[in-house]
Amino acid sequence: MGRKEKFVYNIHTLTYEKVVVPLKTRIWQAFGFFSVVLVTSFILLALLYTWFPSPREKELLREIDQMEYKFGQVSGQLDVMTKVLQNIQERDAGVHRAVFGMDPIDAGVWNGGVGGHEAHPELAAFKYGGNSIRNTIEKVDLLSRQLALQSKSLDTIQQMANNQQKMLASIPSIKPVREDKLQKSIGTLSGYGYRLHPVYKVRKFHAGLDFPARIGTAIQASGDGVVVEAGWHHGYGNCVKISHGYGYETLYGHLSRMNVRVGEKVKKGHKIGEVGDTGLSTAPHLHYEVHYKGNPINPINFCLDNLTPSEYQFLVNSANAANQSLD
Repeated sequence: MGRKEKFVYNIHTLTYEKVVVPLKTRIWQAFGFFSVVLVTSFILLALLYTWFPSPREKELLREIDQMEYKFGQVSGQLDVMTKVLQNIQERDAGVHRAVFGMDPIDAGVWNGGVGGHEAHPELAAFKYGGNSIRNTIEKVDLLSRQLALQSKSLDTIQQMANNQQKMLASIPSIKPVREDKLQKSIGTLSGYGYRLHPVYKVRKFHAGLDFPARIGTAIQASGDGVVVEAGWHHGYGNCVKISHGYGYETLYGHLSRMNVRVGEKVKKGHKIGEVGDTGLSTAPHLHYEVHYKGNPINPINFCLDNLTPSEYQFLVNSANAANQSLD
């Protein structure tokens, strides 16, 4: 059966005339029809994929949900790690202040970020998961910077501790003659200050401590250092001087024998010589001085070994009593 033909009644001719549609009109009608069909199809497909996703899309959506959940877990773990690191940093600051008297890491440096540009511009392409990824990465970046700062701070503390340990070993802190080797009680030592000179019989400044002991009694270095003098010294006879660094030097006079030479490194407790009666001396003893930045200071403040606070105070009082020196 052929296509139906259309007729219209012409009132002028009083006849039915066949309707003839021009080709151009038919083409435009066909194009419009197909356009409507095409748009409608796209809309239907979009609605279909939105409300009825394919198995592949369902799988991807499940993976996205799982990834967001995992990112949430990682973010929570990073928060816990940040709190732990913050606690370490606070303890680090306490060590800096209490032990070494130094300023801790500046809070602005510790909490500061990297400004001036977007750190991860590529994440802008992720419409749905971009924020979660960006937040997590920013936490990781901050934690990494803080770990680097904390590591550097601990390196500094370790270096300062090593220097502190070296300093404590170097500063004079023990008696140059063992207490059990002394001929008299340590409380009767001739101390630092103005004393009656045994030869000249006049009050003269005594720049050290006199340790009475038998000739040949071992003399020990009171701290780590380097021997800077080892030879005859006017008034002190055979004399050894040790530089301990940090501004400290010690002098050991009237030795009968010297066991070290100039330039030799010694450790605290190392035997450097033996008690004698050389130089301007009236009895076997060791004359011991401590110098700080070139000036003599009271050696009693550096005889700290094997003494309780009360014993140390008694020693200080006894050493300050005015009596006659042995040199």
